[in-house]
Amino acid sequence: MNFLETLRAAFGGLRANPLRSLLTVLGVVIGVTAVIVMVALGEGAKADITSRIRGMGSNLLVVTPGRGGSRTAGRGSIGSATTVDNSVVEYIRENCVLCKLVAPEASSNMAVKGPGGSVQTSVIGVTPEYFPVRNYELEQGFGIEDTHVESRERVAVLGSSVYEELFPDGGGLGEEVKIGNVRFTVIGILKSKGQSGFMNIDDQILVPLTTAQRRLWRHDRLRAVYIEVIDAKYMTAAEALVDDLLYEKLRNENAYFLSNQAEVLSVMEETASTMTLLLASIAGISLLVGGIGIMNIMMVSVTERIREIGIRKALGAKRSEILAQFLMEAITLSMFGGLIGILLGFAGSLALSRYTGWSTLITPGSVAVSFLFSFSVGLFFGVYPASKASQLQPVEALRFD
Repeated sequence: MNFLETLRAAFGGLRANPLRSLLTVLGVVIGVTAVIVMVALGEGAKADITSRIRGMGSNLLVVTPGRGGSRTAGRGSIGSATTVDNSVVEYIRENCVLCKLVAPEASSNMAVKGPGGSVQTSVIGVTPEYFPVRNYELEQGFGIEDTHVESRERVAVLGSSVYEELFPDGGGLGEEVKIGNVRFTVIGILKSKGQSGFMNIDDQILVPLTTAQRRLWRHDRLRAVYIEVIDAKYMTAAEALVDDLLYEKLRNENAYFLSNQAEVLSVMEETASTMTLLLASIAGISLLVGGIGIMNIMMVSVTERIREIGIRKALGAKRSEILAQFLMEAITLSMFGGLIGILLGFAGSLALSRYTGWSTLITPGSVAVSFLFSFSVGLFFGVYPASKASQLQPVEALRFD
């Protein structure tokens, strides 16, 4: 009995009970669909997190003010003190040979009025370096320039969502908005970057750093300093150098907090990968349940067809042929369920992405693993029933009632 005859016999056995075969397949279908959708959600979240962190800038070191208490871990502890100011920025610019760009940031939440009404938004004081360091691109107009900073000019670049609220009818460039009690001329509008964690990057207004510090807040304190390293391979060395420079300048290891964006990205990717694996493992349990269902149905099938097995053996069928037929039936069920599950997994992932807005990413690896796993389920859970069928003695099988 060759392979094609074995396959034909297996399909014949499955067609004899189509409803039972369909219900048996259902467990594998649900399992494979769940695995693909869960992995797609996990991979989509991972890609989204990676994209958003990279969108904040590449090769970045971030300096934020620390607190003056005792050190808890490493140099500096994050806090809200006022230790980092303009002098720190100048010191880093002058002495850090591995730093390509140094972009200070000062910010405050303020009321802003425009033709379309008033909004409460984040007003950020920046220098020209801020735009390339943070990967900000302009939709209209132009950004903050050195002359604006030097002359403390009252100009502003609007985030896309702020622009839509303040200028619902369009326009905006060359018009004025009122930040606090100071009027600013709109010179540019940023391209949308969307949400980053709990922060909407489009909900902000950029103004010259010196203008913000002198006309709006009357101090030179900074919320953060973003430092772009000349090359990713120098990140570790640059971090050590900046750490030493900060300590030399401030003479207090608790006065600042230094973070490496590459490390943050790595931690986030590892966390997302762990969550993806966890989701896939939970979904994989349903595949296991589906496999047990296949084994149960195959055991029932063997019991129902004992006389058939006896007749075939009496006519000369070998044990290996009986084993192959029943094993083929189990594998066919699981692989058919796997194919349907893959199609439903694609459809489910696309539906989630479209109707819920969640990011999903179907990878070839998840599809391949799901299909191979469904094959393995059929093979593993089909071995025992097939083996039991092949071991029946012809005389005993023919006597079975």
